[in-house]
Parts: sequence; structure tokens; C-alpha cells
Amino acid sequence: MSDLQDSNVASTSVKDLMKVLYGGKRFGNHVDEVWPNLFIGDMSVANDRYSLWKLGITHVVNAAHGKMHCQGSHDFYGSSVDYYGVPADDSPSFDLSLYFFHAAEFIQNALDTAHARVFVHCAVGVSRSASLVLAYLMIHQHYSLLGAINKVKERRWIFPNTGFLKQLCALEIKLYKT
Repeated sequence: MSDLQDSNVASTSVKDLMKVLYGGKRFGNHVDEVWPNLFIGDMSVANDRYSLWKLGITHVVNAAHGKMHCQGSHDFYGSSVDYYGVPADDSPSFDLSLYFFHAAEFIQNALDTAHARVFVHCAVGVSRSASLVLAYLMIHQHYSLLGAINKVKERRWIFPNTGFLKQLCALEIKLYKT
């Protein structure tokens, strides 16, 4: 447990996490860099190849793959962008945890590449995409869930739905059980 970025492992309830998420400044940028070279954003940026080019984005994780207005694909972004699609619904009953490790691995492999910049998005950029980034920070950067939330909230207002928060709590227990 000594390598955790925050020691409040699995001691925080979903209700307490919701209070943390509700707290602080709520701001709604279309895209924010929440970790070095890792961005969370919404579909307006995802659907604007010029904005992505200006940001230097080399990898895209679409947490709303195939959903209305978020139909990005390899064809849409072209050969200069690596693409990973997650066909998630922003519903508490959707099992996003099935994608936590695959998405985290895609993000880590990208960030291990020189000059890579990763854009993770869904429709609004606060629930599905944020949940995948939180999972990445927990899996590869060894943050607790609360620590990951606080880290992302330094740069972006996020609000994963309660189902995703429960799945992230379960991930935390799985990662850090002794």
C-alpha cells in the first residue's frame, strides 16, 4: 500500500464520493488536460478533427463509440490517429468495468510513445470518459479512487454516474486488497 498516491483505499463510500464530486468549482470546458498528455473532452471536440490536430492528439478513446453524435472511428480520424472505441451507455446499469483494463492499457501504451497525446471523450466528457481515465489512474498510476477523482478535479469537473462509481470502487478493492 505504500506506493499508493492516496491512502484512502476502499474506505470511501459511493455516497461520500458523490459529495466530493458535487463539491468544488463546476466548469465546463470542451477539453481539459487532466494528466500530462491525457485529455478528457466532449463530442464537440471529438467531432472536430482540426481541434484535435491543434491539440496534437495522436490517440483517441471514444467512450461512446457508435452512439448518436459520437460515431468516431479509424476512418473518421485517419491513419495519423490511433483509435479505441468503447460502446458504452451512460447508464448506471452498463458494465463499463469490462473496459477498464483494456482502455487503461491503450492509454498507457500511447503515453509510453514519444510525443503522444491522448484524448478520451464521450458525449459530455464527465461520466463515461472520466470513469475510464479514473480507472487508468488507478491501474497504471496507483491512485486510490478518491485520489484519482481529486487529481482529475484539479483540472476538470467530472461526474461519473453511480453505477460507474460502484464499479470503480470494486476496481479499487480488486487492485489493492491485501
